[in-house]
Formats: sequence, structure tokens, C-alpha cells
Amino acid sequence: MRMREWLVALMLVGGAASWAQDGEGVFRIVFFTDVHGRTEWGVPEALSNAAAAIAREKPDLVIGGGDYITDGFQSAAATVEPRWKVVTDFLDELPRPLELAIGNHDLVAANPEDGTPAAEDPRAIFREKMGVQNTYRSFDAGGYHFILLDPVDVTRDELQYRGFISPEQMTWLKEDLARTRMTMPVVLVTHMPLVTTFYQRTQGGTAAAPQNRVVVNSKDVLDLVAGHKLVLVLQGHLHVKEFTQSRDTTFLTGGAICGQWWRGPWQGTEEGFMVVELRGGAVQWRYVDYGWDARRPENE
Repeated sequence: MRMREWLVALMLVGGAASWAQDGEGVFRIVFFTDVHGRTEWGVPEALSNAAAAIAREKPDLVIGGGDYITDGFQSAAATVEPRWKVVTDFLDELPRPLELAIGNHDLVAANPEDGTPAAEDPRAIFREKMGVQNTYRSFDAGGYHFILLDPVDVTRDELQYRGFISPEQMTWLKEDLARTRMTMPVVLVTHMPLVTTFYQRTQGGTAAAPQNRVVVNSKDVLDLVAGHKLVLVLQGHLHVKEFTQSRDTTFLTGGAICGQWWRGPWQGTEEGFMVVELRGGAVQWRYVDYGWDARRPENE
């Protein structure tokens, strides 16, 4: 069954199955993010290698963290159409179940640089290609409640966008949590980080993160979830692997399938993905380098 066919079938039965109760047993997740798919530099071969490496992990669930294509935000739809074909071929090779969060590059024609009109709905092509009805949603699997957020707020200012969970989405999140048992462990997925130490580590202890690199109202999100068992936050965007723990919550930034935008490692992180094992409130993780050697020319 091809990717979109499987996703449509999944929506018709009301979401992913739950195989355990309240996090009992070991539940294995592969979390990959920041693919930045395109046709050049051997990228289709790289993605096939990555898909094979993900399959070897025999995950119970695969989650994508966004930015499946590159430069969708500032490009016309026709320009990036071939990149979607590369990405959907990659996704078709992945194990199921598969759930996909949205990233900033996946908004198509939000503010095209070539002068063509901006799309009325930059998320429409993502929803069509990925076979989803909404860019934020939730489902239960393995005794966990998974919440996929859409953190991209189009501003078209100097930064073009910021990380922000909209009031509409916050209302939905509050209602979703109200329907979730307090004993059920929760996993949040967001392309742009809720919590990161990247800027303090790379620029100094008082460095502030730019608004287009993190979710600016992250505290509001975390305060809303505070009454639940938030065991894990999976996030991307920064192309580094990062582990942070606050109270009983683990925050994992998932590196990048593309590494340094197909130029090799970035900030010490190779091209790769996360393997996460959950058992109740316990989180174990490792980062898998799938062995790609960058082919992008230095001048491109």
C-alpha cells in the first residue's frame, strides 16, 4: 500500500491503533526530521539509504518532524513540485504506521521570491501530498497520546516566519487534553523547538534564540500540558541532536536526515535520525548515522 493510500485508510478508521495501555511495555519510535528533499547531489539515493536504515530498526511507529522538501516557503509551487516526488518516494519506503508533522519549508509559496503571488493557503499542498486533513492533530499508539503541532506562523517580515502556536490551535490543544486520561503519558511533536540550549551552547550563556528558530509561546504550551504526564517532546529545525530534561519531560532535538543541508555534518551532528524507546515514563534514545557521504559541491 502506497503512503497516501495508507494514510487515507488510517483516517477512515479514526487514527492509529493503541497496542498497550498507559505506556506498559517497550514502544519503539523512529523520529526523523529535516529531510530537505531535492533532486540534486544524490539526494534520492541518500533517502533510499535512510529509509532502509529506518526499516532495520523495526519501529512500532515512525514520526516525521517536518521540512520534507527544501525552500517551499519562498518558492512557487511549480518550482518545488519535483522535490515532492523525491520525498513521497522516500516516505513510501518507510515502515508503517507513519505520522508526519509540518515544518516551515513545507509551506509552499508562503512568500515567493520570484514575484509570483503568495498562496492563499500555503499548507494546502502539504495536506494534499501527505493525505492529512489538518496540520495539527493527535492520535493514540502504544499506550501513549501523541500530539502533532503546527508551529509555523507566517509573518513576511525580515524573518519571514516565527515559531508560534496560534490561539485556535491552543484552544484545540486544551480540548484535546481534556479528552485525554490523566494517567496516559503524552508525547508532543513540533518542528520548531519548545526548549533548546543550542544558542547558549554556541553563542554564550545569555544568547537569545531568534523568533524563527523556536516556539515563542512555548511556556504557554507547556503550562497547558502541565497537568498531564508529558514524558517526551520531539522537535527538529536546528539540524543538531540534542538532549534536555526538565522535571519528568525529555526534550529531544532530532538532528537531520540532510545534515548540513546536504553538505555533511552540522555542529557535530551527522546525517541521521533518532531511535527512541519508551517504557512508561522512561525514555531511552540513540542517534543513528545512516552512513551518507555528502556530494553537494562547495559552491552550491
